[in-house]
Amino acid sequence: MTNGAPTTLVPSASALAEQYDVALLDLDGVVYVGPAAVPGALEHLLAAQASGMRLAYVTNNASRTPETVASHLRDLGFPAPPESVVTSAQAAARVLAGLVPSGSRVLVVGGAGLSEALLERGLRPVSSLEDDPAAVAQGFSPDVGWALLAEGAYALERGLPWVASNTDLTIPTPRGRAPGNGTFVEVLRLATGRTPLVAGKPETPMHAEAVARTGSSAPLVVGDRLDTDIEGANRAGVPSLLVFTGVTDPVDLVLAAPELRPSFVSHDLAGLHHPHPPTTATGDQSGSDAAFTCGSFTASVVDGTLRVTTAGPADAADPSHPTDGLDGLRAACAAAWAYGVGRIEPAAVRHGLAAVLR
Repeated sequence: MTNGAPTTLVPSASALAEQYDVALLDLDGVVYVGPAAVPGALEHLLAAQASGMRLAYVTNNASRTPETVASHLRDLGFPAPPESVVTSAQAAARVLAGLVPSGSRVLVVGGAGLSEALLERGLRPVSSLEDDPAAVAQGFSPDVGWALLAEGAYALERGLPWVASNTDLTIPTPRGRAPGNGTFVEVLRLATGRTPLVAGKPETPMHAEAVARTGSSAPLVVGDRLDTDIEGANRAGVPSLLVFTGVTDPVDLVLAAPELRPSFVSHDLAGLHHPHPPTTATGDQSGSDAAFTCGSFTASVVDGTLRVTTAGPADAADPSHPTDGLDGLRAACAAAWAYGVGRIEPAAVRHGLAAVLR
């Protein structure tokens, strides 16, 4: 068993929307995919809001201003005033405001979203080393080219503080994956030998920014990526809900390292509204019959191989145990996280993971 690591997903007898005051929602892969809303997302978020849960949209994208992001969300029907949007540009600007005096010039290797966030913090965005900046801020913009990257390199060679909004290597586009801010950060890192402070997910400044702007006392992070959304929640010590409407699939979850494991899991944002059943250890946990059960599913690890079995459809349909179809996955996660797993046998996928495996 991994020391200090969670061994099961967290059970909840009541809806998450009734327990947490703010949902800190990732955008792409959770609320929308490209230009279109995730099916059912609007319905589930309106229901969460009606139950008293506030909504905040937390994005690593630093290129767009909060109003631009909010406008896109409102076009899709989501309730989204500009103040409900939290960006990595805002987190980066807060970090910079703690490093340089108010009114300082900051060289922006990025776009409008980062410039607006700096102005909000009393800093003056500039685009040339000739403007005598006191620091460098870097965030994604499709307009960043060699000339602006060169200005950043010249400034960094002078030893100026450097804060990056995020280091996501790629961004999703309608045509596929494209270089993200992390790619441009690597250009400057390789050119200068410097390493930036990073504000965005999974780093803690992003979560601190979201909590500060929402005033949340009991936040729930909702995301589709283990390495940004879920890791960021774990670093901040707050609960998280993983949804399968974006990049992570069930096998990724079963094999996740301890720092990437969520509290709850759901097909989609419907997970805000239904109970999350417990997983129970069975057998002698130090012996060969050690296993974990959730609903009608039992999972074990034998000689490094994860095995999931089910008592059958009748038990799975037991009205005393309402299920979202993920009980097999919950049992599989518990066994894999407790004992480690070298491979997942086909039966495990067939019984426990097939319902959501793409």
